[in-house]
Amino acid sequence: MEFIDLGKQYTLYREEIDAAIRKVLERGSYIMGPEVAELEKILADYVGVSHCITVSSGTDSLQMSLMALEVGPGDEVITVPFTWISTAEVIKLVGADPVFVDIDADTYLMDVNLAEKAITSKTKAIIPVDLFGQCADYSALNALSEKYGIPIIQDAAQSFGAMQNGRKSCSQGLLSSTSFFPAKPFGCYGDGGAVFTDDDVLAGKIRAIRTHGGEKRHHHTLLGMNGRFDTIQAAVLLAKFPHFSKEVRLREKIGNRYNELFSDLGISPKTAEGNSHVYAIYTIRIKERDRVAENLKAEGIPSAVYYPKCLHEQPVFASLGYSYGDFPHCEQASREVLSLPMHPWLTEEEQDLVVKVVSREFSVACV
Repeated sequence: MEFIDLGKQYTLYREEIDAAIRKVLERGSYIMGPEVAELEKILADYVGVSHCITVSSGTDSLQMSLMALEVGPGDEVITVPFTWISTAEVIKLVGADPVFVDIDADTYLMDVNLAEKAITSKTKAIIPVDLFGQCADYSALNALSEKYGIPIIQDAAQSFGAMQNGRKSCSQGLLSSTSFFPAKPFGCYGDGGAVFTDDDVLAGKIRAIRTHGGEKRHHHTLLGMNGRFDTIQAAVLLAKFPHFSKEVRLREKIGNRYNELFSDLGISPKTAEGNSHVYAIYTIRIKERDRVAENLKAEGIPSAVYYPKCLHEQPVFASLGYSYGDFPHCEQASREVLSLPMHPWLTEEEQDLVVKVVSREFSVACV
């Protein structure tokens, strides 16, 4: 059984993917070839915003967003500590300080009330994380943005393809970031990411930042970086895109079936009102998580933990002065979450086996 079955996906789309890559190789436009601009137009239209700027990774898309907003030393950026390190890493890399707030216990998404309490005169941005496949509460977050004049950078690395109140993920923030890492719902075969925005000025700045600070060669208006998206990877995504909406529907179907099969156990992920869930990672909560994972492994069932340690527990952030106990919902989640096999081609037989083993282990864990 595969945790994420990229091999099956390639087998299904092999002809289209191989042809798209071959076209790039035959033309020889490896850097910023026409596939990049074509993909950006398609994705901007799909999300429903004016601009999509593809970049070298999801991490870089977050950092470029902060750079475009001129966040730097002495500034603070509010985010959550239950996430992958890149969310907070980029804040330190531009010279600012992460300010952590706890999550909602049921959805794993930023507690907006706590975010408001964390705002100070130094707050220059808020980065909510759309963890596991659904959007944070952007109605409330954008109300905060308007009230305090603080921009929202949507970390949508795991929610691309999801919806909130009829709008596609990556249309909710002033700037919205996603990742095309291979394991993501819409992934390429290497690193990649994108920034989405309706703001013409910010879009122009990010386009400049990704090419060493200049939109025109040998004319550098900003301090930038080498953050370009690879043409071959753009070609891969162009080949995959016609199938993406179907994959999203299959993910929802499989995720909902997991929810139904686990309904009596009370361990399924909760979907917030107004959200659809793309189930980038199907994550349950269970006591004695590590023992359960070992027993799943013994049955040939892969699993993973996202994330076993919160960011305020990481040595690199020790200087921020946080301690264990400061974010109880994040900390409890990190000790209990377990991610199960999830991809569009997971069969009902495979699901039934996963549920059977987890249910058995759940009973033992609750004794």
